[in-house]
Amino acid sequence: MDSDAYLKIKKEYDIKREKALADAKARREAIYLKYPKLGELENEKNMLAIKITQNILRLDELNRQIEQDNMQLKLENIDKKIEKELKSIGIDKEELEPNYECKNCNDTGVINNNGTTEYCHCFLQKVINETYKQTNISKIDEENFDTFDLGFYSNNVDYEKYGIKKSPRQNIESIKKIALDFVDNVDNPSQKNLLFVGNTGLGKTFLANAIAKKMLDNAKSVIYQTAPIFMDKIMEFKFSQGADKSQYYKIFDVDLLIIDDLGTETMTNNKYTELFNIINTRLLNNKKILISTNLTLNELYERYDERVISRLIGEFRICKFVGDDIRLKKKRLNI
Repeated sequence: MDSDAYLKIKKEYDIKREKALADAKARREAIYLKYPKLGELENEKNMLAIKITQNILRLDELNRQIEQDNMQLKLENIDKKIEKELKSIGIDKEELEPNYECKNCNDTGVINNNGTTEYCHCFLQKVINETYKQTNISKIDEENFDTFDLGFYSNNVDYEKYGIKKSPRQNIESIKKIALDFVDNVDNPSQKNLLFVGNTGLGKTFLANAIAKKMLDNAKSVIYQTAPIFMDKIMEFKFSQGADKSQYYKIFDVDLLIIDDLGTETMTNNKYTELFNIINTRLLNNKKILISTNLTLNELYERYDERVISRLIGEFRICKFVGDDIRLKKKRLNI
């Protein structure tokens, strides 16, 4: 794990956890000031918890268990009184609790997994984002399946214009279903990887963002990068003196690797070799890949060697995006 990225994200987690705790404390104090009885019950509960801890330290095992059972009953009784009081004044119990961004780790960045302490998926993903400076992934709150607007795609069937025997709207509806199925079955070895092809402005990057968000929502890890930056990072991780090699290996382990705009990068023999190695190794390990490109299949054949092309054609489901440039449509509509 990149030490600089780790330290930066750890500091962010410490700050947001402290803020969540401080905000919850302020809410509780305001509520207890308005409803003193509720504050008294909460104070009684806290004092009882302290007493339980003290008894654990000073009583023998038999008496400790008896006392713990008695105090547990008292705690349950206080909880019932608190719930009754909250209901009577119309306050949700969650208003008294910290509003953590991640409910799995409560913004600590770590979880307990069957007795083993490990990093939460949210923490690991943020470290990945920081390490790879994934600018695209920051757009997923705006570009996701819920905001994907099919209305920008024409209902007209025009084979001469679009090169397919159905409308762009029907075509993108099929691709959206493929994308959703891909996420739902990402761990299935029989699920093919995805290759998005088509001109600019047809929704390839938008749909890649939608897939990334749904993967993250499902607690999966994602590396999302444009091809030029991605290939430069690979060269840096592998060949630069003092580079953190663990970030190179992360490329092979992450649940989903998204390479956007394949074909816009400057290629060298080393880069060709690394691209093939990454694609081939991930395929062998059933680690899914999504690649988008503005190049046609013929242009891909001309640009990449047979080893790469054979993997793209044989192991990827090809989704051809057609239609009119959505960016131009939005510009005309001032969207």
